[in-house]
Amino acid sequence: MFGSIDKSKGLLFVTHDLDYSIRLTMQNMQKEVEGLDENRLLNTPPDDLKNYLVAKHGITPITLLRDQWYADHEDTKVDVRHDPMRWIDDRSRPAMVAGERVEVRIPYEGESELFYAKASTFNLNPPRAVIEKNEVVLRYDTPADQPRNIRALVDHTLQEIEQHLGWQRPMIDAHNNSLPAAAEQAIRQRRERLLAQSQRAEALGIPIKRRADAPKTYALPTIKRKAIPTLPPATTSQFKPEPALAMDLYEHILKVVLDMALVMERSPDAFKAMNEEALRQHFLVQLNGQFEGKATAETFNMSGKTDILLREGDRNVFIAECKFWKGPKGFGEAIDQLLGYATWRDGKTAILVFNRGTDTSTVLTGIDATVKAHGNFKRAVAWPHESGFRYVLHSNGEKNRELILTVLVFHVPQ
Repeated sequence: MFGSIDKSKGLLFVTHDLDYSIRLTMQNMQKEVEGLDENRLLNTPPDDLKNYLVAKHGITPITLLRDQWYADHEDTKVDVRHDPMRWIDDRSRPAMVAGERVEVRIPYEGESELFYAKASTFNLNPPRAVIEKNEVVLRYDTPADQPRNIRALVDHTLQEIEQHLGWQRPMIDAHNNSLPAAAEQAIRQRRERLLAQSQRAEALGIPIKRRADAPKTYALPTIKRKAIPTLPPATTSQFKPEPALAMDLYEHILKVVLDMALVMERSPDAFKAMNEEALRQHFLVQLNGQFEGKATAETFNMSGKTDILLREGDRNVFIAECKFWKGPKGFGEAIDQLLGYATWRDGKTAILVFNRGTDTSTVLTGIDATVKAHGNFKRAVAWPHESGFRYVLHSNGEKNRELILTVLVFHVPQ
């Protein structure tokens, strides 16, 4: 983010312009997206890549850890040639007298380069200090015959430093807040451009041969800043687009499923004695009414059979498991079964949990804990629903093949 810094004078907050450095940081993020190997980019889940870019190009503001400060002192010789109150016959050379050096060290968190960055608001009398590793060092040399109130000097300097850090904070917060959307946009635009190029190349009808000089891997640039995160693991092998269910259709499927909850509430007696298979048939009737009979039950796929399967052509674009709640262990087995069917990129899945008699909070707590403890769990997704959750999991054997799992709880009358 920052250029070369002259630290010799000890002046803080004057070396370079913070606004320029922030704009350069955003440009470097965009350049990194453009510089990624195209297959590496296409084979990496966009959210994983975005999180990496945010972690790398975000700016950590400085926080002084005042509660951890400490001081030290030692005897030393002090140069007093610039003291107008002393008689010194030759002020062109040092005049050393007995004295004391006091050092006050204040640990800090954040990026040390920010101590040399000038915010949009500043003054013409910047503070002085030495920055060593993760500490701000304030040094005071005092002649033995002229003791000073060091504490007052320390408090004044720290007040000035805190003022400059306060001027920086809104600029840093604005950058960090805008970075996720900017990274997402940069990734999306390049992905769309690369996929369009790939489609045009395929339309030629001529075999495509990769250039011999095309990059096979991507080397991270080294810059002097905080610990640098690593790119999410991904292959640079040729990316092959796969059919995916659009998010709006996925949400529509779930809405059809959720509407069944209203049916159960209005006609509880009709569902009292139903088992999983009978309940599943009611969902299938509703789905086939919306999707032209393409939802089928117990269709074999990969390692076993799933409860509800929606196909487009020869592709499974939506799969769902229907399970009565029998505790976390049984729910974990349902997740494993679902993962056995999910082999494509960007899969859309659901588990419909039928709850008959167990306390709702117990079921919801068990679901959330079981999914987050699963070996394929990647992250939870904000999805406002009082009786359900949404997660992102990776498929078996490949972390870059993600599937969305929505879990819905249905209360079945006893």
